[in-house]
Amino acid sequence: MKPAHRLCACARPIVLFSVAFLSSTAGAQSCQTSGELDEAARTSISTAGQRVFDLAAKGDVATMRQNAIPILATDFGKIEASVKDHQPDLTGAQAIVKSSFLLDASGAAQDPHAEFLCGVFGKNGQTSGSAAFYFDNLPPGKYAVVLLDASSAKGKTMFSEILQQSGADWKLAGLYVKSAEIAGHDSSWFLDRAREYKAKGQLHDAWFYFVEAIDLVSRGMSFMSTLATDNLYDESQSLRPSDLPGGGKPVDLPAGTATYKLTSVFPEAVRDDLDLVVTYQTADAANTTQAFQDNTAVIKALVAKYPEVRQAFAGVVARAVDPGGRDFVTLIAMKDIK
Repeated sequence: MKPAHRLCACARPIVLFSVAFLSSTAGAQSCQTSGELDEAARTSISTAGQRVFDLAAKGDVATMRQNAIPILATDFGKIEASVKDHQPDLTGAQAIVKSSFLLDASGAAQDPHAEFLCGVFGKNGQTSGSAAFYFDNLPPGKYAVVLLDASSAKGKTMFSEILQQSGADWKLAGLYVKSAEIAGHDSSWFLDRAREYKAKGQLHDAWFYFVEAIDLVSRGMSFMSTLATDNLYDESQSLRPSDLPGGGKPVDLPAGTATYKLTSVFPEAVRDDLDLVVTYQTADAANTTQAFQDNTAVIKALVAKYPEVRQAFAGVVARAVDPGGRDFVTLIAMKDIK
């Protein structure tokens, strides 16, 4: 298998707001669960959420864009790509609304740290029916989070939406589409493997598999926490490796005569495989010949430093990112990394 690579002038997706996970400085806002809403409000939100899903299932991204808030509609590429990537799973799928939440942030000013605590919380925090949402720089307004579970012959898909109220309508403000399983494995499977890796002393593999389990449980939405995600987060924190980048701090990776500054290392589902992704700083990603050589060197050095990942991942993806935001990406299957 030859290494795969691409050149991309990729900017960060424009979304309604940036997100913060477990922001301790956030101020509480108003939230109602679907069970606390009156029938009219619950039906309005569910109907709007189902309408977005039906458009996505048909691949009608043009109408989805027309029914999005302006800031999202102006840069709809990420959502369009996500819908197209999951089109085989969505076509012909039947979806049900698993849960919905009404978030009220209708104050006069933009909230730098908005926190919504939804449902009943106990003395130890979250309960089985609660959820919390954390957003940075949230514009005033009313929002709904709608979680749909879709099933088709291809499998199960988690379809999660953020809607913003506009008059009597709800407009799309964010979309997260994620397969419920990776190569036939759900979050429980990844959690079991994480604990097995921990027991064997393969702590990096354990950490990465905990990360994947949390991502599946949270439906790919890092701004949402539940009792399940909180429990996994607490269990995994003792495993967080100190030699990996985090908190905005890069780490150095020597590779031959060069040293590369890694900015992130994380697991990611690529088709039916789970790959390990490493991003690092480069001077010029448009120099594709040099970027490919650097990507190959980073992949080899990473696997040499953490040989345990050979057992846990199908391949390694290296992403060289330059100061202008351009990137060059290379994927090498694990069996081809010598």
